[in-house]
Amino acid sequence: MLMIGPPGSGKTMLARRIPSILPPMLFEEAIETTKVYSVMGLLERDHALISCRPFRSPHHTISDVGLIGGSNTPKPGEVSLSHNGVLFLDELPEFKKHVLEVLRQPMEDGRVTISRALASVTYPSRIMLVAAMNPCPCGYLADPVHQCSCTPLMIQRYRSRVSGPLLDRIDIHIEVPALKYRELSDRGESEGSAEIAARVARSHEVQKERFKGTKVHSNAQMTARMIRKFCETDAVGSRMLETVTDRLGLSARSYTRILKVARTIADLEGSEGIKEHHISEAIQYRSLDRKTA
Repeated sequence: MLMIGPPGSGKTMLARRIPSILPPMLFEEAIETTKVYSVMGLLERDHALISCRPFRSPHHTISDVGLIGGSNTPKPGEVSLSHNGVLFLDELPEFKKHVLEVLRQPMEDGRVTISRALASVTYPSRIMLVAAMNPCPCGYLADPVHQCSCTPLMIQRYRSRVSGPLLDRIDIHIEVPALKYRELSDRGESEGSAEIAARVARSHEVQKERFKGTKVHSNAQMTARMIRKFCETDAVGSRMLETVTDRLGLSARSYTRILKVARTIADLEGSEGIKEHHISEAIQYRSLDRKTA
């Protein structure tokens, strides 16, 4: 997921809350994550097993070795330390471009292979990537209160630091606008993390039952064959997806990611099939694709 919004709109706070609504780790996932931390010597003396999903937030000055892993003695990087958890990249365009590009293969394959002269080591890297960025260098593009001081060329250069192939691998692009005083001061009751987590857990149980007997645990891990089997849409939704795909020139990867997101939206709603409004909502979560149309 990529959150786009002005400074202070709550992007970092939202990212840090994500682990609180994720489903509990399976025992197999806990073992895998614990092994990675054990290799790095990061296990606490009183905790022999990591049972909470990790949240890692490296600074944008990190090197490609620090992010992916490596050095003379191959060690796991932040992407492997985030295995089965969240890797949060704040100020995404500020990361060195070659550092971001090395993320593409781990995001796709769920593992990192580090080859050196004496050894080749593979570490797991099945992560939820969450990133945040400003809409422009000054951060106030389209802000109703603050004046944006950036030229179109500055905005283009800023956004081009994040390559198209990397954006294509991000399922959800959403805008996070700044909150007004009335919204900040509202003391009314809202849905808490516990309620959201319960809804997510129910959806996760549906997915576990759907993929029972396979190595797949969630919609995000579906293969092309599974997408054809489990992501059939109704006639109206199919026509909408066809129109949007042709009009926006979406890649095959973007098309399948919209279907996966729509499948998850339907699961959260308790719907067996994918309907038109599920497709419509999933398309709304591709804001950068829509802006390039």
